Amino acid sequence: MNIEEALVILDTFLEHGLSDVQEIIFRKAWEGQTYPDIAESCGYDANYIKDVGSKLWKLLSQAFGEEVTKSNFRSVLRRRAQNSVLSEKLQPVPAVLRQSQPTSKTKDGISASSLVIEKQDERKTPVSNPDFLENPGGSVPLNSFFYIERPPIEERTYTEINKPGSLIRIKAPSKMGKTSLMHRILTHAKQTGVHTVHIGLQRADSQVFTSLEKFLRWFCANVSRQLNLEIRLDDYWDEDIGSKVSCTLYLQEYVLEKIDAPVVLALDEVNRIFEYPEISRDFLPLLRSWYEDASELEIWQKLRLVVVHATEAYIPLDINQSPFNVGLPIKLPEFSLEQMQDLAVRHGLDWAKGEKGLEKLAPLRAMIGGHPYLARLALYNLGNQTVTLEQLLQEAPTIAGIYSNYLRHHLANLQEHPELAIALKRVVTSPTSVQLEAIAAYKLESMGLVKLEGNQAMPSCELYQLYFREQLT
Repeated sequence: MNIEEALVILDTFLEHGLSDVQEIIFRKAWEGQTYPDIAESCGYDANYIKDVGSKLWKLLSQAFGEEVTKSNFRSVLRRRAQNSVLSEKLQPVPAVLRQSQPTSKTKDGISASSLVIEKQDERKTPVSNPDFLENPGGSVPLNSFFYIERPPIEERTYTEINKPGSLIRIKAPSKMGKTSLMHRILTHAKQTGVHTVHIGLQRADSQVFTSLEKFLRWFCANVSRQLNLEIRLDDYWDEDIGSKVSCTLYLQEYVLEKIDAPVVLALDEVNRIFEYPEISRDFLPLLRSWYEDASELEIWQKLRLVVVHATEAYIPLDINQSPFNVGLPIKLPEFSLEQMQDLAVRHGLDWAKGEKGLEKLAPLRAMIGGHPYLARLALYNLGNQTVTLEQLLQEAPTIAGIYSNYLRHHLANLQEHPELAIALKRVVTSPTSVQLEAIAAYKLESMGLVKLEGNQAMPSCELYQLYFREQLT
């Protein structure tokens, strides 16, 4: 048996296949590499690789119904292959993060893609055990069973990030999966031998935003640290030529010259700097200039940008200087009903299968609008059997419902910004869409509370309309 045949068998047992990181560990372990070796060769933290590996063997143990370890997994798979039978009717379940399977032959001349494991319908999957359910919050882990792809977005971004000098713009409201997608783009880039840098603007101290110079020096220092380069800001910073030129020279003549491979620079929560016009009106055009420099200067082709933001820039920017009208735009959509069904099945909810399952899920999608975080929170609670679907829907817009903490957080933000509360009240109490002042509209959109169609705003979903119509009166 070879590695590709083994992966086909895993896909037969695992309803959602392996994640990218799990597959890397599986392949390297098949070659006999240790966790430290795997971490070093792939650029991951050793403890992270060990943790994912441990969960992988636990996952396989659940799937096969016997103990699987790093030491015995080959023999377990060989034994399963020997007990396999052929079936022309098998339709392989597509993996979550691996789109196609190579076709190979066993020693007996049997196509590995046609292997069927005996008693397949009796196999155990981790999602049938509540202990394997993930409490949603933050970005979805790379090795998660509960990450739902939104084709063709993932493949488009993976293809684009391989291009020299590329720029990807990911836009979506809060908790729609922007950071989860960004991490997968960075992971894909790492696997191709590219350096990666992740700058989360939410992590910056408020004093960083007191001046353009402080912000750019903070930015350059972070880039240097993540690339394991000595911070040499003072060697390149010159007040006579200004902060923007100093920053550009630092990247061009030091960082990009020093590194031995291209670098993907991901900027998360870029909308935070919209609150600081004196910084954003200089930094955003700077990003655009670096992107354009790649068409003329080979050194800038080593830089690939991922810009993540929650709403349109509500500061005046020259159309020829804005980074928001170049590169590959990605606008994350809400989950379709079929994607919610997929997620429900991954949570072990057998009642969600088939056409009847779609009918049962339709009211939930109508309530939450297919919002990824709200969907995961609902299905997590349903999977844990802490609430029934009927009870969940009835209590959803109330303080007794599963969304109470989430909704209360939004309400507190609105109370701190009365102008936004007034604007949202107009939206949720109107029978039709309403026109809002631009900045209020963009801020409410970034919070995910409204959808914008042209200049018109409407509630993002029934949940928000019902809850805030009650709370803001």
